[in-house]
Amino acid sequence: MPLQALFGLSVAWGIVAARYLWPYLRSLPRIDALRPLLILHSFRFVGLAFLVPGVVAPELSAAFARPAAYGDLIAAVLALLALAALRSRWGMPLVWVFNLWGTADLLYAFYQGNAVGFAPGQLGAAYFIPTVIVPLLLITHGLIFRLLLQGEDVRASR
Repeated sequence: MPLQALFGLSVAWGIVAARYLWPYLRSLPRIDALRPLLILHSFRFVGLAFLVPGVVAPELSAAFARPAAYGDLIAAVLALLALAALRSRWGMPLVWVFNLWGTADLLYAFYQGNAVGFAPGQLGAAYFIPTVIVPLLLITHGLIFRLLLQGEDVRASR
């Protein structure tokens, strides 16, 4: 995957986040602002596609595919747990755990992907995950960190 594509989509998702997502989210109480972001991340089970022959090339490095797939699955489960516990005393700690894990998982997959190197076509039909979905996920992790660090009343920090 060309680095320019990842950068270009990150900029595009950044514009969407700055113009549309953040203005909406900051108008909500923190718990309500976190809810759609956690729901988005509950779809990270899609990373399991890296393990499916025929979706990806059989030559795709297991050193990349396994941690990326299972890391995403764990992130999806943590997002769902955080979502379910949002209004309890475990809500914010679970959001922190999810957000730290999810961010580290994406950064590790990026590092591991660069370390193993990809031959053209190895990602097969899963090429859209690192090119389209990962930039959005990284940006929304940033939004979650911002919500967590700003405290209870996000609406006060415009």
